[in-house]
Amino acid sequence: MNELIDSRQLRAFIMLAECASFTEAAKQLHLSQSAVSHSIKAIEEDVGCLLFDRMGKKVLLTQAGEQLLHHAQKILIETGAARSSLKQLGKWGHGRLRVAASTTACQYILPEVFRELKKVQPDTAIILEPCDTAEATDLLRTNRVDLALVLDSRLEDQFEFRALFSDEMGFIVSPSHPWALAGRAIREEIPRQQYIQYSKASFTFRAVEHYFRGEDVTLNTVMELGSVEAIKEMVKLGLGVTVLAPWVARRELNEGTLVALPLGRRKLTRTWGLIHWRERRQSLAEEKFLSLSREVGNRLVKGSSPAGPSHQATPK
Repeated sequence: MNELIDSRQLRAFIMLAECASFTEAAKQLHLSQSAVSHSIKAIEEDVGCLLFDRMGKKVLLTQAGEQLLHHAQKILIETGAARSSLKQLGKWGHGRLRVAASTTACQYILPEVFRELKKVQPDTAIILEPCDTAEATDLLRTNRVDLALVLDSRLEDQFEFRALFSDEMGFIVSPSHPWALAGRAIREEIPRQQYIQYSKASFTFRAVEHYFRGEDVTLNTVMELGSVEAIKEMVKLGLGVTVLAPWVARRELNEGTLVALPLGRRKLTRTWGLIHWRERRQSLAEEKFLSLSREVGNRLVKGSSPAGPSHQATPK
């Protein structure tokens, strides 16, 4: 690998090229003339050619010197920009925040989180990568994100999971569905319903399947979608039943276009949290993001349980 030229030597070279005099260059740099002469000699020895023609007290650039000057000026400009950029990172609220999150979190949690974060740290650059948990860990491992907002799952030892909030899954049906009219889900009818579920590759799908295996019930899944919004629209039209956390349908539940019912006597709960490198110190933006995500998540979940005030009946 070629050795780099010292930046102080480059400054001396550029100043000498501008002043065309060792005496004037030394004066501008607040150095001795011998120090400037030593810097130029060191560069010439490094590159293996003369950079100046000495014309008495005056010096002129050689062709090699002209070529080096072109590159040297660019190098010092880039060095200065890098130094300024790094200095900004040390200031409160400056820097970047790279987050991976599930599509559900991107849609329902993060807009409010980022809005509040921008109020307190407006100069933080935010980069968001929508993905599932498996992809999120890959992004963390390859240093493409700093944090991942995901559901709790088995993680590699180098990652840490910091819990934010928990939610409870429930049946979501249209207001015209018999269960909605009865105010409860009838156990013997559960296997006969047509279910519209979230993507089979998701943690949520696996959690729902595991829950009902424990109940000795097999769900009749007729449709899998990767969009919660699309699932809700299908359920509104009476095309099936779904299992979701009610907070993702809070607006529809309040409007009465969907109805939430508990799954059964056993609850199916999930824990949302942030994963990050276990040994890496968290930045100010990351700590603020964590606290805001916890606050927003808990607020969304509060009051949106599957057994709301008008649906207290337990499935039979």
